[in-house]
Amino acid sequence: MKHVLDRPIWSALATRHQAFAQGDNLAKRYRPSIVSFAATAADDPESLQALGRLIPPYESAILVQADAIALPARFSVISTAALVQMIAEPPLQIVSDERVQRMTRDDAAEMLALASITKPGPFTLEALNLGDFWGVRIGGRLVAMAGERMKQPGYTELSGVCSHPEFRGGGLGRLLSLFVASQIMARGEIPYLHAYASNAAAIGLYESIRFRLRSTMNMAVVQRDG
Repeated sequence: MKHVLDRPIWSALATRHQAFAQGDNLAKRYRPSIVSFAATAADDPESLQALGRLIPPYESAILVQADAIALPARFSVISTAALVQMIAEPPLQIVSDERVQRMTRDDAAEMLALASITKPGPFTLEALNLGDFWGVRIGGRLVAMAGERMKQPGYTELSGVCSHPEFRGGGLGRLLSLFVASQIMARGEIPYLHAYASNAAAIGLYESIRFRLRSTMNMAVVQRDG
């Protein structure tokens, strides 16, 4: 039996994030201004054809799923990566730090600037539509943040964890990861996240705060050729 997180993009767009979805019951994507994620309900020819109709010519999309990624006709692969998907196990350490502040739309430009430097993954000015974000300022400057992205029934993804290079090593990534995960768990949901399988440092950090491997995942950035 398939797990709801085996196709996390599809599961989010078909349920808790359906307000941000474009597509039909075979293929969906987030509105491109939010994030360039897309998914099919299955890998059958009809679903792949629907994805081909959904993505305009010469536009790219990001696919993430546990199964090997199948592509529609006239699509090419720009890049691929192996990911790990990890879920949190209770009890999580409860953290409290007065430096942690909820981000608002007034902070969006600073958040985008930080994400542009640190590259935690796809991030846009509309990312705040998907869930809450928190950050830490030092000297009035946003130097670290983390927040929520995809949401499925009973699950919320921890995402966007990043610290400015000048402030790495100070425990801010750990602090914000724990803070966001505990906020999610306090709502009765299970926090989960994705990391590059090659990023041993990040995986070690998440393991230290009681995240465990749920599944390996496949990611591909693809483009419709015409």
